[in-house]
Amino acid sequence: MAPIIHTVNLCKVYAVGKERVVALNDVSISIEKGEFCCIVGQSGSGKSTLLNQLAGLEKPTRGKVFIGSHEISAMTEDELAKFRQAHLGFIFQSYNLLPTMTAAENVALPLMFKGISRSQRLAMARKELKNMGLGGRAEHMPTEMSGGQQQRVGIARAFVSKPRVIFADEPTGNLDSITSKQVLYRMLQISKQMGTTFVMVTHEPELASCADRIITILDGKVQSDVVQDPATRERNREALFASLEGNMRIGGDSASGEVHQKTAAELASYATPAAAAQQPEQPKP
Repeated sequence: MAPIIHTVNLCKVYAVGKERVVALNDVSISIEKGEFCCIVGQSGSGKSTLLNQLAGLEKPTRGKVFIGSHEISAMTEDELAKFRQAHLGFIFQSYNLLPTMTAAENVALPLMFKGISRSQRLAMARKELKNMGLGGRAEHMPTEMSGGQQQRVGIARAFVSKPRVIFADEPTGNLDSITSKQVLYRMLQISKQMGTTFVMVTHEPELASCADRIITILDGKVQSDVVQDPATRERNREALFASLEGNMRIGGDSASGEVHQKTAAELASYATPAAAAQQPEQPKP
């Protein structure tokens, strides 16, 4: 099976005054469809630069980036904008919610350019918010929600248009430990149930240990590219989610107080590969 994302000899050089800073140096990687991939590395290693290249947010100095059969590194800005709109989702560390819009209106934003009526957009947005445990927060403004709730709104916004790939740049960077685990759980659940590919930059080894693939960047180069043994990955997930036992909300309404009791083992296996097989095939990018 062809990878959903791959790069060929990817390089990125920035001009800083009279100096040339090599942010990425000859990076060739592949990420498979449906994988949850974490990119890790020290501050300044080039991991966020790599994410930006993979998502088409920056042009490489040289080399190629492919998503599916499309060479996005060769696209014009207009072509890239249309491609991102059709196939990609984004989750940001700073949430990037519009303060003058409700949670539902923020989630519905990606649907504005798809010819969907306002009423249908908002209905789809409310459904995604309910799936995130935020059904009772649909009409709340961002300032009326906690950081964890705002980040889950961001996840709902990224997923509402059913993208093939979601890119997340340190999505838990501003969250406490428990909320970070809850946010990761939601993303893993989406990945397994819907077959969505996730590429996440994180500086937290504990979260990265739950990924299918871990790519480590050092000084702009790939230091390691490891596909985890499934048994090891599931043990890591069970250990991580142990602190969430008894207080993890599964697709309920966080405003209603509905809480589903789950053990760590159940949380780790809740989103099973079998569920993904039940979902209809989505159009390929």
